[in-house]
Amino acid sequence: MYTDPIADMLTRIRNAYMAKKRSVLVPASKVKKSIAEILQAEGYVQAISVQEGIPLMLSIELVYDEKRPAIQSIVRESKPGHRKYRKAEELPHILNGYGIAIVSTSQGLMTNKNAREKGIGGEVICSVY
Repeated sequence: MYTDPIADMLTRIRNAYMAKKRSVLVPASKVKKSIAEILQAEGYVQAISVQEGIPLMLSIELVYDEKRPAIQSIVRESKPGHRKYRKAEELPHILNGYGIAIVSTSQGLMTNKNAREKGIGGEVICSVY
């Protein structure tokens, strides 16, 4: 059994892009669904849906620009053994603003840009570009 389900989700997405798959299945949870929704809103994935069954699975449709994957890099920043909390002004700039960081704040999951605009910090979950 894996101890970091978010890292497992990110690894499944990374592996699916490397294998040029159209979609990937991930065990569902509220946090993973929120991360997938942010990725969809930012244009990194095309669609998400929850597949009924035991266990519930999250189906993520991947985006390609011709043959090039939309996600070049997806990295877990804060790990269960080493959490990374940042103030609003200390949130990372990913690829000079072309990428995003997903941040867990007191107001829920959001991108680093949204958190900086609202003036709230939090735990940096992952970075994507």
